[in-house]
Amino acid sequence: MKLVVIGGVAGGASAAARVRRLDAQAEIVMLERGEHVSFSNCCLPYHLSNTVADSNKLIMMTPQRFKAQHNIDARVHSEAVAIHRDRKTVTVRDTLTGETYEERYDKLVLAPGARPVMPRSIAGIDRANVFAIRNVTDIRALKACVDLPETKNIVVVGGGFIGIEAAENLRALGKEVALVEGMDQILAPFDHDMVQILHKELDDNGVRLYLNATVTAVEDGHVLARRGDEVFSVPADAVVMAIGVTPETELAREAGLEIGETRGIKVNHNYQTSDPDIYAVGDAVEIYNALTHRWGRLALAGPAQRQARAAADHMYGLHHNNRGYIGSSCLRVFNMNAASTGLNVRAAREAGFSCDSVTIYPNDKVGIMPGAHYMAFKLVFETPTGRILGAQAIGAGAADKRIDVIAAMITMGADLEDLKELELCYSPVFGTAKDVVNLAATAALNILYGRVRQVQVSEVRGLVESGAYIVDVREENEFAAGHLKGAHNVPLSQLTQRMDEIPKDVPVYLHCRSSQRSYYAICRLQGSGWRNVHNISGSFLGISLYEYFTDKAEGREPIVTAYNFK
Repeated sequence: MKLVVIGGVAGGASAAARVRRLDAQAEIVMLERGEHVSFSNCCLPYHLSNTVADSNKLIMMTPQRFKAQHNIDARVHSEAVAIHRDRKTVTVRDTLTGETYEERYDKLVLAPGARPVMPRSIAGIDRANVFAIRNVTDIRALKACVDLPETKNIVVVGGGFIGIEAAENLRALGKEVALVEGMDQILAPFDHDMVQILHKELDDNGVRLYLNATVTAVEDGHVLARRGDEVFSVPADAVVMAIGVTPETELAREAGLEIGETRGIKVNHNYQTSDPDIYAVGDAVEIYNALTHRWGRLALAGPAQRQARAAADHMYGLHHNNRGYIGSSCLRVFNMNAASTGLNVRAAREAGFSCDSVTIYPNDKVGIMPGAHYMAFKLVFETPTGRILGAQAIGAGAADKRIDVIAAMITMGADLEDLKELELCYSPVFGTAKDVVNLAATAALNILYGRVRQVQVSEVRGLVESGAYIVDVREENEFAAGHLKGAHNVPLSQLTQRMDEIPKDVPVYLHCRSSQRSYYAICRLQGSGWRNVHNISGSFLGISLYEYFTDKAEGREPIVTAYNFK
C-alpha cells in the first residue's frame, strides 16, 4: 500500500507512524508545506518567556529522523494544491521553487489543521508587528520582535487558551500586556462565575483585561478598540492575534469531499471522508459530541492523535470504539491551574438539558499541610437523573487531577451516586480523606434530592441590594475581617443559643467561608422546623472572587465590607 499524508504534527505524523507500525512494507509519504513537519505546537507560547529557551527543542522530528527511524518520506516545503480522486493522485507544489509534480496514493490522510483567524475588517492587520501563533516559524518571528528593547507594550487579541498562555509568558518576559476579548469573559469552557477567579488572576499579575471589546485597527504604537459606543486606544508595539482558528478545508472542498454543518470536513465512525480512500483527522474535521449528540470541532492534540490511530487501524481492518468527544482541557494562568471537562451550565442548557450545578471551595489537601489552598470546583449534573455532565476546577493545586476523574466518570456514564462512592487515593500531602470530587457529589445529591435549597453566587448581589435576610455563620473574627453588607452574624458555634433570632416568615440565606458550616446550620435549622432557609453556593470566598474583578473594572459599589480570598 502507498499512503500519502497531507500535514504533519499531531494528526498527520501520528497516522503515518501508526501505519508504519502496522505495515513494514507500506510506502509512506508525508507532505508539509511549512519548514517543520513535527513540532510541539502546545509548547509554542512557552518559548516567549524562555521556559523553552531554544526554539529548536520545539521541533520533535525532522525529515531525516522520520526516514531513519520509521522509513517515512517526510517532505517539507511541499504543499498539496489539488487532489485528483479519479486517478488517485495529489498535485504537490515545492514552495521554494514553485515546481509541481503528482504523487500517487492508495490511501490518503488529510491532516491540514486549522489556521488562525485574521479578520480583514481590522485595519492594519497586515502590519509587520501583527503576529499569529501556529508554528515554529510564527513563534520565532514573534520572539524576535518581543525581545527588542523598544517592544514594551503588547496587545493580545482573544482570551482563549493560546491568548491566555501568550499573555502569561509575555508578562514573565517583563512586557506590559493588555488582553482584548470580545465576549464578557475569557475561556469559553468555563462558566461565568468560575472564570471570575481567572479574571482576577490576570489582573493581579498585571495583565490589563478589556472584556466586551473588539479591536478595530492597528496603528503606529497602539490599537484602537471598541466597547459598545466607546472607542479607546491601547498602547501596542506588537499585537498577537489569538481570536480563534478556522479549519483548513479548501483542498477537501475543491476535491468534492463533503463538508459538515460546522464547516469541518465530514467524517464517519472510522474518520473516512465521503471518499472511502480518503481519511481526515485533527483540527480540520467535524466530530461528534457524546453529550450533546451534535457535531462540532475540537482543536486539541490528544483527540487528533486518537483519530489518527483509529484511521490507520481501519485501513488494515482493525476496529475501534468511536465514543465521540466530551472536551477535556487544562491550562495554567500564572499561579492558578484551571481545568474543565464536558458541559458547563451554559452549554448544557443550550443543548436542551435540564440541569443544575453546585460550586464548592474546599481545601485541595489537608489544611495544616504546607501549600494547602482552596480548590474552586463546579459540578454540573442532569436533573432529575443525577447523570454527570461536566465539571470545572480552579486552584493552586491539582485541578487537572480532579477533572481527569470527572472525565473518566462521564465517559463511563456515571451519576452522582457513583461519584460519591468513588474510592480515590488519599494522603494529607495530596488531598483530603473525602476528596474535592466526592464532596461535590454529596453537595449535588443534597440539591438533587431536595434536602437543601441553594442560590448561586451570581444571585447574591441582587439579594444584598434588595435587603434579603442573610445570615453569616462564620465566627465573629472572620465576620469582622469582611462580610456582606447587611448580613447578620450568627456563628455556627452560637446557633443553638441564638436560633430564635432567625426568622421563619421570610426567606433566609446562609453562608460561611466555603458552604460547609452553613450547610451544617441549615441541617440544624431544618431539623428544628425552619422551612425557609437556603444555602449560598460558594459562600463568602466565592462571593469575594466573583465580585472583585467586576467591581474593580466597572468601579461599582462593592456588596462586601472587605474582600476575603482565603
